[in-house]
Amino acid sequence: MTAPLTAVPPGVVLLAVAVLVALLPRRTGHALGIAASAVTLVWVWTIPAGAYLQTQFLGFEAVLFNVDQFSRLMGIIFALIGVVAVLYSYASEAESLQTAFALSYVATSFGAVFAGDWLTLIFCWELMAVTSTLLVWHYRGKAVRAGYRYAIFHGIGGTLLMAAILQTYEAKSTFLFASVPGGPEVAGIAAGLPAALAAIGIGVNVGFIGLHTWLPDTYPRPHIAASVFLCVFTTKTGVYGMYRAFPEGHLAIAYMGGGMAVFGATFALFQNDMRRLLSYHIQSQVGYMIAGVGIGGALAQSGAFAHVFNHILYKGLLFMTAGVVVYRTGEENLKKLGGLAREMPITAGAFTVAALSIAGFPGFNGFVSKGIIISASHYAFGAGPLPIGEYHTLEWLLLLGGIGTFMSFIKFGYYAFFHGTHDGSVADANTGQSVAMLAVAGLCVFYGIAVPTFPLASILPANVGLFGLLPFDVTSDAVVAHVYKTYTVGHIVEGVVLAAAGLIGFRLTKKPLSKLGRVPDIDAIYNRVVFYGGRSVIVGVTELYAAVDRAVMGAIARAKAVGTDPQATVQRLGFGSDEQPPILRSGIGRSVFVLLAVVSLAVAILLLG
Repeated sequence: MTAPLTAVPPGVVLLAVAVLVALLPRRTGHALGIAASAVTLVWVWTIPAGAYLQTQFLGFEAVLFNVDQFSRLMGIIFALIGVVAVLYSYASEAESLQTAFALSYVATSFGAVFAGDWLTLIFCWELMAVTSTLLVWHYRGKAVRAGYRYAIFHGIGGTLLMAAILQTYEAKSTFLFASVPGGPEVAGIAAGLPAALAAIGIGVNVGFIGLHTWLPDTYPRPHIAASVFLCVFTTKTGVYGMYRAFPEGHLAIAYMGGGMAVFGATFALFQNDMRRLLSYHIQSQVGYMIAGVGIGGALAQSGAFAHVFNHILYKGLLFMTAGVVVYRTGEENLKKLGGLAREMPITAGAFTVAALSIAGFPGFNGFVSKGIIISASHYAFGAGPLPIGEYHTLEWLLLLGGIGTFMSFIKFGYYAFFHGTHDGSVADANTGQSVAMLAVAGLCVFYGIAVPTFPLASILPANVGLFGLLPFDVTSDAVVAHVYKTYTVGHIVEGVVLAAAGLIGFRLTKKPLSKLGRVPDIDAIYNRVVFYGGRSVIVGVTELYAAVDRAVMGAIARAKAVGTDPQATVQRLGFGSDEQPPILRSGIGRSVFVLLAVVSLAVAILLLG
């Protein structure tokens, strides 16, 4: 069906606003960007469920705008963080063109999550890669080289996903999602090779282990405000795409998510660059979301999308706090900081809220969504606890990732804000940065306590808070209500124990970690393989070309010498001498005979052939 609100998709409007932001004066342009994001938030919140805009795209049936529980949730959080990120950009002295690139990135992300078919989704998916690359490149310097690697990774991932989509079209004869009118009976990507290609292609965006190195390589490079946008849209749109591709889940994807949770937290612990540490934790936290998608079922999928929502809030806040530290001190390295809590109490307070949120401490939003996923990892959907086996290993991976998260952010906070003293006076966040950070910090706390089993939630309407936005009713649905309740003694104890384990772990590893240099990631292997392998191929091809060229030119030179002085050539071959040179002349009769013999032989060969 169509409605007035679906006449023009929100992504198109935001794209037009992005152009205006680049052209208008800086203050006016950023104000327009904030207003457009706020209007988009209201738009997405109020548009009726089931609304869609169907048309023809490249000769195929396409749904450019489709509203369901999942796309609405993604749209709400994308628009919400868009308001805050544009405000932070203005306060952090970002250029208008950079913010325009950022808003175009937001616009294409909206296009992807509100697509109702695979063709529209991949079109916007690739535009996301282009706009985000431009956002990285705009900062120039080291960001340019990182941007090239970023573009190569996402170009490969998008190509693999496109191949999966085309093969799915061959199997289903439509690009439409199953949830829209006229869509296929079976949702998701076709099984077999298309599913494998889609998993790897989307895996680039979400940071599968081995495909993740673009993430910590790129996000620390651009302007501090650009990092706030980058940490939100690509990976979370990837989680949404993974759900669309595998709506019933997949065991291998679930375990990859568990591995990402541990791998990302471990490598984050090794980092001293603030934004690089945060980038590894994007991989770790997205691992929880991918685990939820892979497990499948209402409980796990609700947890996955709740974590998408919460992660955007606290990860955006973490990048904002790190950005303020860089903005005020000019320093990225934790080893060169310290004691900033006294100089920057607002930033330190916002960081503390974000750190407790990402670590899943009770009372903060990460505790809610992470708890749902961990609970889903050891419950068969609708059937109570599993016997020892299938998902119990995954549960331990997620818990181990939680301990690593606590350790990482204890390290971050200790070295940046609470350890030692900072030389000289450092100003705290300015007004715009403070408003942006405190607003998001407040939401991290609000969505941590506005759940039905928290005492303060009794004063709130039933549909207010995170549980009112989730695709499934986790609290009262008869199938899942008996499986998960947020604030139980067991869950609270689990959160406190993970925090204590993280604190003890950091205390035990603090000294060896302080002596640790840069730990190479997987790219240290394949960067060398690609570089030297590529160079070997290029050198091999060019040397082969040179050898062929030398051989051909030599043959031509010899043929020319023979034609110019055939008598000298025959003499060099040993016929005749200087005193008696060979006679090469022949009468016309013999010449005609030889010519006829050669022509006759050629004709005979052709006839026999």
